[in-house]
Amino acid sequence: MSLYLTDLQIASLVEAIQSAEKHSTGEIRVHIDSTTDHHNAEVAFEVFKKLCKDKTAEKNAVLFHVNFGQKYLTIIGDTGIHDKVHQSYWDHLHDFITSEFAKGNYHKALKSAILETGIELKKHFPVTGENPNELSNEITFS
Repeated sequence: MSLYLTDLQIASLVEAIQSAEKHSTGEIRVHIDSTTDHHNAEVAFEVFKKLCKDKTAEKNAVLFHVNFGQKYLTIIGDTGIHDKVHQSYWDHLHDFITSEFAKGNYHKALKSAILETGIELKKHFPVTGENPNELSNEITFS
């Protein structure tokens, strides 16, 4: 499905999403884009609107939009989570991921970022009762 991730690594990322969401009401999505040649930020926001925006009760979904071919990463948090964390958190996470990508550590970077995001979501949106899975955990592709 991807030149940068094996099927086993993709399955591992889905497991990481499930694990990261276990102790939080937040939701995490990963989208791998191999079709966009330019305007990556705009495309990422369109994907975010389709997959995440306003689709969780607490507006606490996070999207990792990755275009390996263009060496482009966008992290977008819905208003609930974005209001709780500072931009510096997203910048730090972005810097870590892109640094690892530069070393060819695509799977490691995404998995670590997913799990770290789960910790941050747990701080602000801990499970206090029912915790339905509001969004699919599957990696999406375009």
